[in-house]
Amino acid sequence: MKKYIQLAKSLGAANVVAVTPDEIVFDDRTILKCMFGCSDWGKGCTCPSRPGAPSMREFESMLRKYKTVLIIHSPDKKIAQKASFEVEREAYLEGDALAFSMSDCALCADCAGRHDNPCRNVKMARPAFHSVGIDVFATANRLGLPLKALRSEEEQQNWYAAVWLN
Repeated sequence: MKKYIQLAKSLGAANVVAVTPDEIVFDDRTILKCMFGCSDWGKGCTCPSRPGAPSMREFESMLRKYKTVLIIHSPDKKIAQKASFEVEREAYLEGDALAFSMSDCALCADCAGRHDNPCRNVKMARPAFHSVGIDVFATANRLGLPLKALRSEEEQQNWYAAVWLN
């Protein structure tokens, strides 16, 4: 894990923590924030509301089979996503064929799914934690990582990505 943590930090991650899936807080109520508040609901290319997507319970069942979850934190969404991709890639090249990164997608300025077009980055697009039933706030708080509701857009944001490893 040390080399993956170092890799993520070398790419700009502010914090990187290795945990077990049992330390991740799953709560399928997160879908309510997606359904009632997200402009990508049913449109975004990584949105689990799209036809054929696994249910939240199916996502939880799959994710709980991993041994380690590397939680990557950054105040920059793109840095968190890039670090998670690079760690996933390195783990894959080292033999973890099922290594899987997750992040709130920041690949395109305007998601093609919003216009009923296919994803332009299908090999890299991944779902966000909350969209598959992970309570990001409860998980970050449990791990002592910074995350709170912001009162204004001027406040520093905290973005999280994860890499699920065997």
